[in-house]
Amino acid sequence: MPASYFDVDGTLVATNLVHPALFYLVNQATPLDVAKRVGRTLLRAPAMIAAELVDRRMFNELLFQSYEGMSEDRLELLAEEAFSKVIMPSVFAHARALVDKSRSAGHEIVFVSGTLDFILRQLGQYFGGATLIANRLEMKNRYATGKLLRPVVAGPQKAQLVRDHARAFSDSYSDLPMLSVVGHPAAVNPDARLRLLAKAYSWPTLNLSKAS
Repeated sequence: MPASYFDVDGTLVATNLVHPALFYLVNQATPLDVAKRVGRTLLRAPAMIAAELVDRRMFNELLFQSYEGMSEDRLELLAEEAFSKVIMPSVFAHARALVDKSRSAGHEIVFVSGTLDFILRQLGQYFGGATLIANRLEMKNRYATGKLLRPVVAGPQKAQLVRDHARAFSDSYSDLPMLSVVGHPAAVNPDARLRLLAKAYSWPTLNLSKAS
């Protein structure tokens, strides 16, 4: 069965994995808990900025340290609210039409994202069902350790996860390894570097925020 792989952040939605993380940070049980988590995250901010430039996997690992100590129940409980308030309003106008077109062609729909599985699950349901490749938090006694389970969905790892499939959609130059290994790549809402590369290789370029 053919499959269409969609990068999510910046491709189907205007948000990225940072936005739901911030939602969780500011929705803690007490104002003191909020202050502690936000403070620790701010201390890691310089390292995250540097990691974003050179190593997307390291950036993910640093960002998700902010979830340390959150209960599995609370993470799941807030997922629907995080989706409805943060992600759903940022879905690009023509994203559903693109996904539906692939589904109508008989393709399995697969969403690939560095965000966490319990958040991406909400998006999959919103789009009518999808197979998910997402990051997962390590849990001990039903509390997050702040570590990600392997494999971390970032950079070249995306290529490993989709290399046996026929089609991919992505928005960012950082997803070049993922795009390079599939049969029919397409640049969706591309950043400047990916737009130039798509033009050089004659890849289809789509903008889901504008009418076709």
